[in-house]
Amino acid sequence: MGLEEEKKLEARYVMSTFARKDVEFVSGHGMHLEDASGKRYLDFLAGIAVCSLGHCHPKVVSAIKAQADKLIHVSNYFYIEDRGEVACHLSRLLERDVAEDEKKPWRTFFANSGAEANECAIKLARLHANKRAVAAGLDPAEAPSLVITLVKSFHGRTLATLAATGQSKLHHGFEPMPEGFLPTPINDADALCRLMENVGDSVCAIMAEPIQGESGVHPCTPEFLALARRLCDSTGALLIFDEVQCGIFRTGTPFAFQQARVMPDVVTMAKGIASGVPCGACAARGELGDVMGPGQHGSTFGGSNIACAAARATLDALDSEEVCADIKRVGAYLADALASIPGVQSVRGSGLMVGADLIDGLDAPDVVQRALEAGLVINATGPHTLRFLPPLICTEAYVDEAMHILASVLQDGGDV
Repeated sequence: MGLEEEKKLEARYVMSTFARKDVEFVSGHGMHLEDASGKRYLDFLAGIAVCSLGHCHPKVVSAIKAQADKLIHVSNYFYIEDRGEVACHLSRLLERDVAEDEKKPWRTFFANSGAEANECAIKLARLHANKRAVAAGLDPAEAPSLVITLVKSFHGRTLATLAATGQSKLHHGFEPMPEGFLPTPINDADALCRLMENVGDSVCAIMAEPIQGESGVHPCTPEFLALARRLCDSTGALLIFDEVQCGIFRTGTPFAFQQARVMPDVVTMAKGIASGVPCGACAARGELGDVMGPGQHGSTFGGSNIACAAARATLDALDSEEVCADIKRVGAYLADALASIPGVQSVRGSGLMVGADLIDGLDAPDVVQRALEAGLVINATGPHTLRFLPPLICTEAYVDEAMHILASVLQDGGDV
């Protein structure tokens, strides 16, 4: 079946929730994709930060095939091979650089997506506040339930995670939104302090992406994250870091929060954790991992046999000092290369999570389309913002190739 027939079928039978590009990828290897006509593309999006090891990495493919030959699904009523190993590996990664006598185990709930991981984190924060209220002899109905989030954040498309998302434009048409979420501007310490002074007794959690992805790659400053930590400590609220996009080595450390040296209570992750197999996770530190008991949360498919096999292979391949150093080095090279291209106004990000604002007169979605036609897959997060999320196997040579294409597209696309 060709592209035109696929388009006709999707137009009739698939909900049009995405404005799809006019291409059908049918194969991929490493940094490259190939469409139905045989044209090759250099991929600097990686399925939106999902294909950590590039396309069809042999270790991941082998793990998936081996598991599929044995067992595909049994449900969470039973123990699942590799799940404990993956959870243990995540705990070690989350405690990276923590002094030995201060280390605590993290316990993980496995889901299928970032939105589900964030739903788990929100439920955990509210249940924790509820249990604290009961332990203090208070009416559970009076337990703190408010979650402070950040303006321009993105936490998912379910109703609760959409309500947590600090972008009102995404709420339109879905009202009434679930209550209990209050956004504050990113990196505005005074605004966060004032908000906590006003509603702190009602707050069960502060939830933030250390680097906002969907709004155009906007990092939180270490100082802002440290302030959030202190405010949570002073009120008993939980600090939740949404690392769905910026985690799993994307920035050159296992998690982005580790570069700020601010320890959260709960971390959510997904996207790159299993190199393309749907997998999400919500991890809680120490005794917080015991907040939820049997029957209080669950997932039919979360932590499936296939997902755990792929996640184990992915983490094993990524977890090395050499890989982390490569990601940091190539990420810095990418940022410098972008900054030198005429038409690029500013660059920001960390590791291989980079955003670039274009000068006036250049339309980012148009640039993305023309780059695609020229064989480069990138993404626009706004009218003037490009986002670069290449596979973590990217090298300087691939950056040079991508920037050559981008420079040519920008040169032809406006008054540069």
